[in-house]
Formats: sequence, structure tokens, C-alpha cells
Amino acid sequence: MLKNYFKTAWRNIKKNKLFSFINILGLSIGIALCFIIMLYVQDELSYDRFNRNANNIARIVFNASISGGKINECVVMAPVAQTMKKDFPEVQDATRMVRLGSAKITYKDKTFKDDRFILVDPNFFSIFTLPMIEGDAKTALLQPHTVVITKSTARKYFGREDAMGKLLSFNNNDETYQVTGVIEDVPSNSHFHFDMFGSMTGWEPANSDSWMYGNFYTYLLLKPGTDYKKMEARLPAMVAKYMGPQIKQQMGLSLAQFRTKGNSLGFALQPLTSIHLSSHTSNEFEPGGNAMYVYIFGGIAIFMLIVACINFINLSTAGASKRAKEVGVRKVAGSLRWQLISQFLSESVLVSLIALVTAIALVKLALPAFNEIAGKQLDLSLQPLLAFIALGLLVGVVAGIYPAFYLSSFRPVAVLKGRVTGNSKSFGLRSTLVVFQFFISVALIIGTIVVYRQMRFIQNKNL
Repeated sequence: MLKNYFKTAWRNIKKNKLFSFINILGLSIGIALCFIIMLYVQDELSYDRFNRNANNIARIVFNASISGGKINECVVMAPVAQTMKKDFPEVQDATRMVRLGSAKITYKDKTFKDDRFILVDPNFFSIFTLPMIEGDAKTALLQPHTVVITKSTARKYFGREDAMGKLLSFNNNDETYQVTGVIEDVPSNSHFHFDMFGSMTGWEPANSDSWMYGNFYTYLLLKPGTDYKKMEARLPAMVAKYMGPQIKQQMGLSLAQFRTKGNSLGFALQPLTSIHLSSHTSNEFEPGGNAMYVYIFGGIAIFMLIVACINFINLSTAGASKRAKEVGVRKVAGSLRWQLISQFLSESVLVSLIALVTAIALVKLALPAFNEIAGKQLDLSLQPLLAFIALGLLVGVVAGIYPAFYLSSFRPVAVLKGRVTGNSKSFGLRSTLVVFQFFISVALIIGTIVVYRQMRFIQNKNL
């Protein structure tokens, strides 16, 4: 029976070529636009989630208000990591990163200017999931002047040669680092992107006990189930215990006196997975995203899909008069209403599948241009493609439900006598859908024009 439904649906599509073309084109454009935007939204929401321990990693940040000046930094002091590991039982491990600026790197007769070099603690690869291709993640950075590089960097510096054991000279031979590991390139959905991870072992500033100056990005691996907000409530005690004496020594003021002058200082924790969209601290590795924009884009994607579905529903019900006699004959011949509903739903699903194939082609064509504009590396891998197919089937069912019930409700006697009129409820619903469709379309067009004019103003304004 299902085969017969689809055979009949295909014949109906071929019989009404223009009508079917308009329906399929509108649906395919709606699905394609929705899917491209949702790929972007999914990518923004997936930042740093490739780490196995993503939900248990937090970064500690420093907040202060001194003489009216606000400080909100994602870098803290050297001893913070080990202090928290020692004083907070919830902290399983802690690791640090520190930027030293760009370096001139030499290998044999080749010289490179590389600003994607960073120093890290030896346990860095035990906390962050960056798969090791060569070398041992646990021991690669234990020795001073060792470095782990990415696969693409190994290819850039050494070509087809084995990178392991090679020596790289930094800043006119001031320092030499030995390659002790090669990792996969850092995923695009990470809040940091570095090509070379040098060992912090033996670097004197890393052993500083000063709580007055900080340049260390510090990450904590928390025990599963830890409530980081409860940990934050105990951070002021750490400030009093360790920073208080140094403030007294350097400024001649107790911490209480320092605060009575209107000053404040302390620490806070940021979950790793919220850094990209929710962090507003200075000294970030890279510019972050904006959660509000992501949700707005997600809403736009859903509204565009709704517009396409409404268009499909209106076109299907508008052509009801052409199918009225078919419905009448089928009912006279003994067809039950559920069978007619199944027939029309089959047609809807078939149309959506054809629209889906067209939408996939449109997405393939549009993604390179979209990636260039958005600065992304989105692609149609297997998982998004399966979601794409599921979305297309869902759209076919949802968009076809109302036309199926509407068309199957015709009375055989009235239809065969040529009296086909929709009831007032049906007309009211269709009118509501049309008004809603135009409202969304006009709102999106106005929003697009406003954003375009704002961007043109910013680009052309004489500063």
C-alpha cells in the first residue's frame, strides 16, 4: 500500500509540474537556509566540548577594582594553580599556559616568524584532549626546552622528515627546543589555537611565589559533580591568606584597610564550555562569540523554516479544488479517511525528500562562501547529514498534516455535484498563516536592511 501511495504521489507531482516546482523550490530554500544557520549555531555551542573532561574543567580569572579602575582578566598569578590544588580538595589537577609573544624560529637554513607558540605545564595534555600522534603525552614536556608541535607545523618545518628529536632554535639561537611530540591540529572549535607547546619546566617565572603580578592562564580539572559556585564562595579566604600579607608588605596596608578605601580584588571561576560565548575578560587568546547573537541566529533559522512550511501548507490547500473530485471518487470507492490522510502525507513526504536533495546541493554550493564570511570551517559530515535528513522528513510530516486533514474532509456528495467550499475555520486558519508568514518575512527583510546599512555606515564613516 505504501508503494502505491508514493507511486500516486509521484504521478501527481509530474501532472502538476509548475505547482510542484514552486512548492519544492520554496521548501528546499527554507531547509537549506535553516540548516546552514543551524550548522553555525551548533559550531558556536560546541566550543571546547571536544575535550573529554570539558564539563569538569574551569578557568580561574582575576577581578579587581583599584582606585576606581576596573580589572577583569583571564590571567592570574603563578602560584594560584598549585595553591588551589593543595587547598581545594575538589581540584584534581591544575595546569597553566603563558604567552611570550612571537618568536623567530630557525631550523637549518629555514627561518619562520611564529606567534602561535606558548609555554605550558608538563601536565597540559593530561587535562586537554589534544591527541598525540607521536610521543608520550605524560612525559613529552617533563624536561626543560622540549616542545610538542602540531601535525601541520611538523609538515611546514620538516616536510617529510620525522619531526621527533629535531632541534629548533628560537630568537637567534638564544634558546633551543627539542621536538618530543606531535599532536593533531587544535580543533577549530577551541578557544585557543597554538601550533607549538613548549615546556614550562625550568622557566624561572613559573616558580614565582608572587601574588601581586600574574600572566598565567590557569585551568583547573575538577572532580565530577563539583559545584564551582560553592568553590567560588571560598576564594575570598584564599585571597586573605595569600594575597593579604603581600599587600601589607608592598603597600603598607592590611587587606581590610585596602578595602576600606573602596578597593576590591578576588577570583572567579569560568566553566571551560562557557568561555567562548560568555567570557568578557581581557587578555583572551582570541575574540569570543556572543551567546545572544547565536540565539538570535537560531531563532531566525527556525522562523525561516516556519515560513517555508506555511508556504507549503498554503499552496497545498489553495490547490484543493483540483483534488476535490479525486477525494470524492476515492471515498465513493470505499477509501477510509485515514487512508486518504496517509496518501496526502506520503505526497508531502515525497515532496520534502525531493526538496531535501535540492537543499543538500544548495548547502554544498553555499558553504564555502558562508565559511569565508563567518570565518568558519563548517562541512556536511555524516552526523550533520543524518540530522539534515531527519529535519527534511520532519518538515514533510509537519507541513503535510494540515493539508492532509483538510483535503480528506471533503464530502463525496457535495464534491461530485461540484460544490467545493472550505469551511470558515479553514479559511480563518489559512488567513492567519498568511498574515504570520508575511509578518516574519517583513521583519527579517527590515532586520537585514538595518544591519546592512549599519555595516555600510561603519565601513564608510570618515573617522
